[in-house]
Amino acid sequence: MRTFEELVAEGAAVPTEGWDFSWFVGRATEERPPWGWRGLLADRLGSALGSLDLQTGGGEVYAEALARAARRPGRVAATESWPPNLALARRRLAEWGGEVAEVADDGPLPFPDAAFDLVSSRHPTVQRWDEIARVLSPGGSHLCQGIGSGTHRVLAEALLGPLPGADEPTGDLAAEAARAAGLQVVDLRASRCRVEFRDVGAVVHFLRKVVWTVPDFSVERYRPQLAEVHRRIERDGAFVSWSQRYLIEARRPR
Repeated sequence: MRTFEELVAEGAAVPTEGWDFSWFVGRATEERPPWGWRGLLADRLGSALGSLDLQTGGGEVYAEALARAARRPGRVAATESWPPNLALARRRLAEWGGEVAEVADDGPLPFPDAAFDLVSSRHPTVQRWDEIARVLSPGGSHLCQGIGSGTHRVLAEALLGPLPGADEPTGDLAAEAARAAGLQVVDLRASRCRVEFRDVGAVVHFLRKVVWTVPDFSVERYRPQLAEVHRRIERDGAFVSWSQRYLIEARRPR
């Protein structure tokens, strides 16, 4: 058995750039929503003339969907705000002639009106529905898999203690915002997905990578709480948390 200190040190040393979660194989698992994001996006890409992926991270998921699509859109574009991810995305999407713009998550999009018939986003931190509606062509769609309120509340409370307030119906709020921007909501779904962490090193790496779970996270600040998580994993075999996901597809009227 590896010690608490060894596991924590490993989790603290792993690079966090991009959205490649392959390091977690054998150490953590997350149930996927039933709609299958990559296949769904690949299907939409196969019929798109111009595609824009917002907050693309390192472009990993977008590139995989492009590779699976029946045909490539004539224009492939993406946005990203974090410079290390920006460089990764530009390299990864070069195969498809992708242009990747550096854009703040809450900033305006540097594209003309009606430029894309498909806009996608997976786990965006902010959604500028006014800008999404503006860059969509008439009849075009925005497809988004969002993170629902209450995601990893169990994990956050293990470090922070009980959190105030009830979880919000995040998908419903996104649908309201989409309609307020003049879009028609054609699909709205939600899913609660089980997540298992099998060692505390995986917990440390996850909290460093998905920074909004515990915004002030550091190993030293939360060492006692991490030690308790480690004891729970030794006792139960895994630390179980839950992620909330919603899917929304909104279309610009013709």
